[in-house]
Amino acid sequence: MKPRNDKQLVVGLDIGTSKVVAIVGEYEPGEPITVIGIGTHVSRGMKRGSVVDIESTVHSIQRAVEEAELMAGCDIRSVYASISGSHLETRNSHGNAAIRDREVTASDLEQVLEAASAVAIPADRKVLYKESQEYRIDGQDGIRAPIGMSGVRLEANVHLVTGAAAAVQNVTKCIQRCGLTVDELVPSAVASAKAVLTDDERELGVCLVDIGAGTTDIAIYTQGSIRYTASLPVGGDQVTSDIAYGVHTPTAHAEEIKIKYACAQTGLAHAEETIQVPSVGDRPPRRLARQALAQSVQARYEEIFEMVQDQLRRSGYESLVAAGVVLTGGASKMEGALELAEEIFHKMVRIGVPQQIDGLGEVVSSPLHATGVGLLLHGARAGGTRVGGSGGGSVGGLVGKLRGWLTRNF
Repeated sequence: MKPRNDKQLVVGLDIGTSKVVAIVGEYEPGEPITVIGIGTHVSRGMKRGSVVDIESTVHSIQRAVEEAELMAGCDIRSVYASISGSHLETRNSHGNAAIRDREVTASDLEQVLEAASAVAIPADRKVLYKESQEYRIDGQDGIRAPIGMSGVRLEANVHLVTGAAAAVQNVTKCIQRCGLTVDELVPSAVASAKAVLTDDERELGVCLVDIGAGTTDIAIYTQGSIRYTASLPVGGDQVTSDIAYGVHTPTAHAEEIKIKYACAQTGLAHAEETIQVPSVGDRPPRRLARQALAQSVQARYEEIFEMVQDQLRRSGYESLVAAGVVLTGGASKMEGALELAEEIFHKMVRIGVPQQIDGLGEVVSSPLHATGVGLLLHGARAGGTRVGGSGGGSVGGLVGKLRGWLTRNF
């Protein structure tokens, strides 16, 4: 659908543990995506990447989508959505197929991907995502763009991500109950990688670490292709919990303290610095040394990075990530996290922010929106989503939604 100036629209829906973000972008093939709308709402129905309360999750998705619709001036009908959680598993597969007309076409690529996806997996799991690594035609290796090449037999190495069928269905159900169609569910790590990694990093070998509120998602690339993905059930929420239990303060105040005063290295907090900590109930607030807070936060970040390092070693690609590690996600913004990561990984580390976008670029150019922007980029390559235009009948729908939003909030 081409609702404005012959440009196509695409919508990314990042369903996280702490927030739901809907981002609307418009694009022309071969041109950067222009972000024209964004909506955010607190997520209360998710825990460590999985749905634990359908009604709350549906409400969060609805509010985020409505806000994005109002800003972008369109009716959203379908989305590319993120999925995360420790139920995700990764594997690399191989498939082959005959080239029908002796020249590789898009249908041949689809056929060989399907062949590679036909792997034996338990009945309670399903193939969630597949991406080609490299192709082979009649014995010729290392082919990345086979369309148009001549040959008889096409082979492909493919990266597969499988997920628990129930967890996948729950996320899909929440989106559908908002009146939306799911174009595709994309693992958060894969989406974030599309937004923040450079071609050179993928070619040299790089490990992406997306630290969210409930999960830490990992994607490893070598020789330009994805090789390994994982999702760990730990993230920024554990840091907040550590603060809440450690200094005996409500979780809401612990989150504020984390954002304002926490750092991931004790050396960044001076010994004489103190902060005021609200107490539970009607007890008076107390003073806490900022260095003590930093010690607690550093211990948790060390644990997260050590878990990532363990996954990197288990993947077999530790020695192949010459471009180092790229941190992204909301929790990567913690002061001192980059320096601590360099100490633990003994590799180059940088903070990744979304690239290849225009429009509201300043708003979404943050590690916080890496997954959402990555979903836009993935969706644009896949052909966009169904979104109503800003003209004609859609305006009436938007006016009604705006009236409903004002009624609920004022």
